[in-house]
Amino acid sequence: MAAGGLDERVLGRRWTVRLDGVGRGSVAVRVSCSRPSCAARLLPSAAAGREAAVEHLKAHLRAAAAPRAEAYCACKAEGCRGHVRPADRGERAEHWRCGGAVVLAVLGDREGRWWQALECCSRCAAATPGTKIVSTAAQVSAASGAVSRTAPAPARVRAAEGRPAGLPASAQFSHSATAPVPQPVSASASASGSTSGSAAGSGFGSGAAPASGSAPAPGPAPGPAASGDASVPGPGRRRPRRPKIAQRIIPYDLRPVVLRDELIELGDLFRAYQRRSEPDLALLADLHARKARAFIAWADATCDTGLRLDAQRAEQAATAARLQHQHRTGVSSEDPSGVTRLLTGAAQWEHARSVLAHVTDSTPLPGPEARLLVVMLTLRAAHSGTGNLVGQDLNSLGLSDPEQLMAELIDCGWLSIPGTVDDLVVSRPENPTPVTVPSLTPQPDAPGPFVFGKKMRPKLSGWAQRVISDKKLRKSKAPADVRLLALTLATRISANGRLGSSGEGVALDFLASACAVDRDELPCLIERLTAADWLAEAVVTETHLTGRLTERVLPLTCPLPTVAAPADDD
Repeated sequence: MAAGGLDERVLGRRWTVRLDGVGRGSVAVRVSCSRPSCAARLLPSAAAGREAAVEHLKAHLRAAAAPRAEAYCACKAEGCRGHVRPADRGERAEHWRCGGAVVLAVLGDREGRWWQALECCSRCAAATPGTKIVSTAAQVSAASGAVSRTAPAPARVRAAEGRPAGLPASAQFSHSATAPVPQPVSASASASGSTSGSAAGSGFGSGAAPASGSAPAPGPAPGPAASGDASVPGPGRRRPRRPKIAQRIIPYDLRPVVLRDELIELGDLFRAYQRRSEPDLALLADLHARKARAFIAWADATCDTGLRLDAQRAEQAATAARLQHQHRTGVSSEDPSGVTRLLTGAAQWEHARSVLAHVTDSTPLPGPEARLLVVMLTLRAAHSGTGNLVGQDLNSLGLSDPEQLMAELIDCGWLSIPGTVDDLVVSRPENPTPVTVPSLTPQPDAPGPFVFGKKMRPKLSGWAQRVISDKKLRKSKAPADVRLLALTLATRISANGRLGSSGEGVALDFLASACAVDRDELPCLIERLTAADWLAEAVVTETHLTGRLTERVLPLTCPLPTVAAPADDD
């Protein structure tokens, strides 16, 4: 029968079970069914409502008659997107045509708010996402009267396992007027079968269907359904999966065997990594490094140039993953301490050192207090030459006379503000004072002195503020020179916390210049840092300060790059 011959068919059955909220302020839900004979139920929670809705639809499915051969798609009656209404057929070159056996299908939404069972053709069921087939209509051969099963529908539609005899002759949709010739099976085999199906995706069970009755009504669950027809052959045997890595098939005869085993294991590890919920860049870098070594050995065994190129790309991927891991965690491959630092990555550490070096060379006023104030102002205006300042920023530095220092910086032209210094001192965070440092303002022919971007500037400013406002430094009322020394030493350590790139210490002349003090004043400053639990094992020699920073302040440090030791000349 042609798909368009709806006058000789009846509308397919359809019923819907819904889950709706009762009202605002209540967690109770209402379970309702589209069948007029089914009364709505109130459940105390959504979980209980979903369980009741699923059981209700299961009862409908157990009591429902098998799909009727003379039915056409229930979804076609409401003009679903698969079916084209006559008035809209001119909008598409070819309209949807039904096909396949009549089936009883179940579908539901992803949120678990409604479930629907309907009669439709197998083609519509296959085209509807999330649809599960409960049962499929059988057909009767007109010549012999023997029950025969329809051919399998598309891959998503599963045929049922039998139905009692006595159904109408044809349950097959087709684009042509001639229905396909069914393959007969024995009457005894068909009589022993039972209508069954599953809707595992929606949590529905299966059960035997009665031979008659068209109005499904929920009732008590019957016993387990009879097993399917044993004469129906099972699915064909699948070919064993061939191991792969990076879209390359690993040859079964690859030698040595240990190389083949390594490639298979790496392929499995990469696929397992892709299924992880959270990335692990250190693990990914190790996998890429192993892949590079394995592909080099594979290339040597097969003389394949492409494998060698893949090995080079794997090495580059391993390097990139390690660098990303260092930037995210602040822990380099040379850092055995595993410290999580406030500034993460060697690039940020170099930016911090560049700011301190610039301040050392360009501070317009002498003395450690002016130096510390210039450090803070430079970090506020480093990117564009302008920034915001409030009175609390000045008071947190521990300066003896911050108003006088600000006035001197303005008088010498290094700094400019729109109002007066008194207005700045009393300003609050909700109304900050804009400040401008002309020497930091980029010009068309002269870019600024720093190369970092606007997102890096607040990170550096926050880091410096954390160092100079350390809790123990504030409690001890450390002066500006002590805080400058702490800031300088935080950028002159090795990865394990020793002073100097390799633990050799920091030159005293460098420290005196960075802190704007005389060299003779350094021992007193070092003692105060030791008392504040910043320094440990400090030793002052004639030229250097050696020792280490305490573990308490390691998260605030910026390690120096490791310098390779020079080779001895023979």
